[in-house]
Amino acid sequence: MSEFISQRATICVVNYKTLDFTRLCLRSIRKFTNYPYEVIVVDNDSKDESLEYLKSLSWIRLIQRQGEDGSLKGSYAHASALDIGLRNCNTEFFVSLHSDTFVLRDDWLTTLIDFFNSDKQTACVGSGKIELTPVLQTFLKKVTDFKTMKRKLLKEPDPLGVHRYYNRSICAVYRTDILKKENLTFGMGDKEGLTVGKKLYFELVDRGFKTIELPERKMGEFVIHLAHATQVINPKDFKIRKRTVNKCNSLIKKVMANDLIKQILEDDSLDK
Repeated sequence: MSEFISQRATICVVNYKTLDFTRLCLRSIRKFTNYPYEVIVVDNDSKDESLEYLKSLSWIRLIQRQGEDGSLKGSYAHASALDIGLRNCNTEFFVSLHSDTFVLRDDWLTTLIDFFNSDKQTACVGSGKIELTPVLQTFLKKVTDFKTMKRKLLKEPDPLGVHRYYNRSICAVYRTDILKKENLTFGMGDKEGLTVGKKLYFELVDRGFKTIELPERKMGEFVIHLAHATQVINPKDFKIRKRTVNKCNSLIKKVMANDLIKQILEDDSLDK
């Protein structure tokens, strides 16, 4: 008999000084999730109003971390926070969801879990980047990506998997028992410079587990992701290119003007 609660999911959100985004993320989960779930929020020593907001919510499980040396920020702090969430997960499925990712549909989690199709060897369902970029613009970007073309043409080696595909932790569902039995963590690959969850995904594939790789636009039907938003609104803590900042600010403005997003932000009842 499995030690994990079947047909139930733990949604793990990592917070670092993103009050408005974390509030919107959590409220969207509350509004649009029909599949049985619980929420773990791991706070990476925010010491701001976002932490006070999280403390006011009775329906989440809040885990507070403290790092007096300022180490609890950045990619690997995020990864280690997800690992804390995973260690505290006792449900059949574990869902990683960034605090700047917002749910859009009632069936989002049910549909993603349906992709597992009761196959115990399917370990993960997710997608690559989730961008709100017009199809034509995305196409033009790909056909003018000369660095990638050159790398593929010359068959340059990629021993660390830097350019290898992986399901991103932006929004991904994992079978909890597989991750724990295989001793896989989101922080794997940090010494090799691999980002959150990348090495974990490689290990799943290389060890013969099945994974579902959804088209990015398919995942975009379920969630919106404000890429780099945490870094952009915390410029003192992160170094980020001006071009990325401008792109992110434009996206934030567009998303926050959406009627559905406004409704969620105005609905304080979702906190109770």
